[in-house]
Amino acid sequence: MEGAAGKAFRWAATGAGALILVVLAAVALFLILRAWPAMTTRASVLSDEISWFPDGKNLLQFVGPLVFGTLLSATIALVISMPVSIGISLFISHYAPRRLANSLGYVIDLLAAIPSVVYGLWGGLWLVPLLSPVWTWLSDTLGFIPLFSGPASDPPRVILTVGIVLAVMILPIITAVCREVFLQVPKLHEEAALALGATRWEMVRMSVLPFGRPGIISAAMLGLGRALGETMAVLMILSPGALYSFALLKVGQHQTIAANIALQFPEADPLGVSTLIATGLALFVITLAVNMAARAIVARRKDFSGAN
Repeated sequence: MEGAAGKAFRWAATGAGALILVVLAAVALFLILRAWPAMTTRASVLSDEISWFPDGKNLLQFVGPLVFGTLLSATIALVISMPVSIGISLFISHYAPRRLANSLGYVIDLLAAIPSVVYGLWGGLWLVPLLSPVWTWLSDTLGFIPLFSGPASDPPRVILTVGIVLAVMILPIITAVCREVFLQVPKLHEEAALALGATRWEMVRMSVLPFGRPGIISAAMLGLGRALGETMAVLMILSPGALYSFALLKVGQHQTIAANIALQFPEADPLGVSTLIATGLALFVITLAVNMAARAIVARRKDFSGAN
């Protein structure tokens, strides 16, 4: 029979789970209530009373480009960071000597402790000038591709630079999760693959990666959540715009929700604050949808992950 300690632990765990749901519901309710004035105000009133609100657009048309810029920057960061993070994780867990693996793991974890404003300073003061000739060459060479159409700006305070900085920021999160997942692969799976004559890479491909697929997806979603909500680094690097544009090397094309809130909030009146909270509600919905989609993907593929 369950003892008093077991019952206490069970109720504590249940209360903690319920508390998470209550906090989530409270955040959603707060955002809806505070965003409601902006959501029910006519577009002409918004443009008249809010100095930075674009003329001739309603709230949905204002939020749309911000959502696009947020998703674009986060996608760029994820595309860049995922292969690097998985490679580092595999090197630490299956290739590097133990002493080197421990040291490298410590350095990767240390990157996660660096504040975002430091990444913003690093990106704005060091990386932007460094990338200027690279982006100019890329625009001149591959400018016929819409993604790299020029002219590239100098300095390149563009969405592609932001994506690289965000990739560096989310790399330690993804790497740490993937590393721990890869270390949990049953040794019998690895030894069976090697006993059948598989090379080290074939063993990783047949045993490690299938087993760790749910963890890789979870790590990607954690990194994506960090990239979607990043504020200061984007604000300090990106030259803002409000367009639906895939031109990664042009200035004044994109802006993210979080950076726009930080930029406009200090001088916003009550209606302006409500408008910014409405954009925050959009970011909340996006993050929630991304995490639900990730959970659905993991649940659908767990039976084929090789972990059973």
